[in-house]
Amino acid sequence: MSDPDDVMFSPSVKAEQTRLGSRAMFEDREWKTEITDDLRQFVGIVDTFFFATASADGRPYVQHRGGPPGFLKTVGTHTLAFADFAGNRQYITLGHLKENDRAHMYIPHFATQQRVKLWGRARVVENDIELMERLVDPTYKARPQRAIVFKLEAWDINCPQHIVPRYTEAEIAPGMNNLIARIKELEDEVARLKAGG
Repeated sequence: MSDPDDVMFSPSVKAEQTRLGSRAMFEDREWKTEITDDLRQFVGIVDTFFFATASADGRPYVQHRGGPPGFLKTVGTHTLAFADFAGNRQYITLGHLKENDRAHMYIPHFATQQRVKLWGRARVVENDIELMERLVDPTYKARPQRAIVFKLEAWDINCPQHIVPRYTEAEIAPGMNNLIARIKELEDEVARLKAGG
């Protein structure tokens, strides 16, 4: 397996870190290369991430991937996978992975202001019914076409700086339900007072 520091930082990046004074911060750092319980829990709640690939000549492409919470699955200690749902039919990611298996996942979680970056290699898996059964939530209304399997080489958690908190409907629902119930109580009280009781 490659040195995680070399996976994350090319010689040019390391040169810039040296020139700008941050290289020493990273030289002796132990980068994560396995899926930990913390990463497994984090992946289990995310409903969105960004998946980056590049063509053989280096032309980059970043694609949003979304689904029900936990649609990105951990499969073992070094592998993640997700169902590739029907989309815009451009197939840029699929084409890139045929000629260059290097890939990157950027996973923000806006409510907790966390972001995780994962480097690795990806491949497309078609016609694997057993794998698809592990990846697909039958209640999610999307048409899965294949799986994308990501072999992890290194990962890191970024600082929360500049992540503006945003919340999904599911995350704000408990608070909204409490407010709706309280408004109903107050409306009932106002109606009772107006009626003289």
